[in-house]
Amino acid sequence: MQPESRANRLPRKEPPVPWIRVFTYAEATGMLKAQYDAALQRAGRIWNIVSIMSQNPRALKASMDFYSALMHGASPLSRGQREMLATV
Repeated sequence: MQPESRANRLPRKEPPVPWIRVFTYAEATGMLKAQYDAALQRAGRIWNIVSIMSQNPRALKASMDFYSALMHGASPLSRGQREMLATV
């Protein structure tokens, strides 16, 4: 039997969880409100991937424009193939 390591004897602490301030729909104004409204129209809800970018509405808009171009623009790949690539 091997001796117990010091790490195993110490009380176990969970690693800290990162926290990012997210603006709610009620707090949104201007460009952020427009992006939240677009998200609601698209998906019927505001997904976490959208709300996590709420501190930078310009980046959120650019990200959604990029996603839209990749997923809905002209492409030799089918929509299903693009979705498969997006999940890898």
